Amino acid sequence: MKHLFLIIALLFCVQTFGQKQDTDKEAILKVLKEQKEAWNRNDLEGFMAGYWHSEELKFFGASGVTSGWDKTLANYKKNYPDPEHTGNLEFKIHEVFKIEEGAYYVMGEFFLTRTVGNANGVFMIIFKKIDGKWKIMADTSC
Repeated sequence: MKHLFLIIALLFCVQTFGQKQDTDKEAILKVLKEQKEAWNRNDLEGFMAGYWHSEELKFFGASGVTSGWDKTLANYKKNYPDPEHTGNLEFKIHEVFKIEEGAYYVMGEFFLTRTVGNANGVFMIIFKKIDGKWKIMADTSC
């Protein structure tokens, strides 16, 4: 009888763990959806809401490493000054993977359709749960 209780308890733990990961992944994908929607409205501040508002934020792109939320936003505003440059953003998510409790990486592709010329590329971002919210703490996009 003890073995039956142990098996039931283990199955419950596995199911609960899987549900927690699914909930985390859904919340992370929701952040990415909200970012995409903000981008497509040419709302760069709204897009940046998905990033950790900290000087410790890291963004690694074609121009090298940018540190800090404010500098990252300034770069976006410089490189995407109007709706013709922001265009329409779509993501193709390849993987959302748990690194450890409270941290995931997301790998995918982005497709930017715009009148000034399309831009497509790949990304790997690291999400961390900060103050109860999923935020991007590091972004590598090229």
